[in-house]
This record gives sequence, C-alpha cells and structure tokens, in this order.
Amino acid sequence: MAIDTHILTYDVPGGPCESIWVADAGAGYQPGLLLFPNFLGIKDSDVAEAEWLAALGFNVLLVDYYGVGKRAQDMEGGSALMQELVADRALMRGKLEAHLAQLRAQPNVAAGRAAAVGFCLGGKCVLDLARSGAEIAGVVIRGVYDPPELASPAMKARLLVCHGWNDPLCPPDALVALGQELTEAAVDWRVMAFGHAGHAFTDEGIPLDESKSFGHVPFADGESREATARFLSDSF
Repeated sequence: MAIDTHILTYDVPGGPCESIWVADAGAGYQPGLLLFPNFLGIKDSDVAEAEWLAALGFNVLLVDYYGVGKRAQDMEGGSALMQELVADRALMRGKLEAHLAQLRAQPNVAAGRAAAVGFCLGGKCVLDLARSGAEIAGVVIRGVYDPPELASPAMKARLLVCHGWNDPLCPPDALVALGQELTEAAVDWRVMAFGHAGHAFTDEGIPLDESKSFGHVPFADGESREATARFLSDSF
C-alpha cells in the first residue's frame, strides 16, 4: 500500500482552508471519510489516525476547520479558535457542508459513499453534519453533544457515539438528551460508554488525571477503535 498524503487548499464559507488528503493512491474507488481532529486542530497524531483509516479502505480528508494561517500553538489558542468557530453554528454548518462537498469531489471517492469521524470539537462537527441532513452513511462521535439552535432536517446517517462516562463536558444527562434526540429523529444509533474514562480517552499524549475525567484510557481507546472499524465497515 502506497499512502498518498498531500495538502488540499479550497474555499469554505469564511475563507480558505488547508486540509490534508490521505489515501491509498493505488486502491481505486473507495468510500470517502471526513476526519475532524480535536480543538487544537491538525497534529501529527491526526495524520497517523488518517493513515489508519486509509488502511481500512477509505479516502480520508483530514479537515482544517479553522482556516489558512489559523493554527493553535497551545490550549489557550485552541480554545480561542474553537470559540470563534462555534459562536456561529449556522456558519459552522456551511463550512461542514463545504468540507463534505470537497471530499465528494476528489478522484476515486465512490459516489454516494461517505462517512465521518470526529474527536472533541470534531465530534461536535460530525454530529452537526448529521443534524444537517447530509447524505452521509455513518458518523462516529467522540465529542460534545449540545445541539445548535437551527432547523434540523431529517437525519440520514447512522451513528456510533463513544462516550467516557466521567466526561465533564458531556455528563450523563447530556448523553441521555442526545439519545432522546436521536430516537426522535428515528435514526440508527448506538452508544459505547466506558466507565473510569472521561474526555480525550483516545489521546495517548494526555495522561489520565486523578479524577479519571480527562486523559488517555488504553482499554477504552482500543475497544472504541475496534468498534469504529466494525461500524464503518457495516455502514457500506
């Protein structure tokens, strides 16, 4: 397998962005997949995740959702960029739809076959993409669940939510509210909830804190990874 990795520059509402294309150059037509990183934006670990997904048989667009020249250097900078993005959920939805259109426009992306995976802020993004009624087969969410104050067309995506029970950003009542929302939307959804795990349980670069509410949890990371592979395979 020869993984092709290169920068794609294109316009979305609000200005141009620089996403990264990661795919097996010799594989021919495959499903497309949007990969949304956490609030710090694209990092080496995200490229590695994109390569793993490419090895599963996807053409991956690793999304730059902040734009050209907007890069987080630390947690404070990432938080500022995130707040700017989520302050206007309608504009954010337009950006998400543009990223999906860009994915579909790439060579060797099989028509009508797209999925999305998101972490942290990226989880909010892929959930909002599903809420937009986008024609997308499967969505894997490890993120934040609060709904936008926007009209929600009929959802079409099936969803897998991977949840750390101790996540302070998504306490149990937020998970229950999401379950009620998805049930009312009559979509195919499931949740994997991990005890003794919190936010960022898939991030190997963050040690687990004493409260087990933030940081890497190997068993949850591994099991959610296996579930992601199965779910994406079953979505097509």
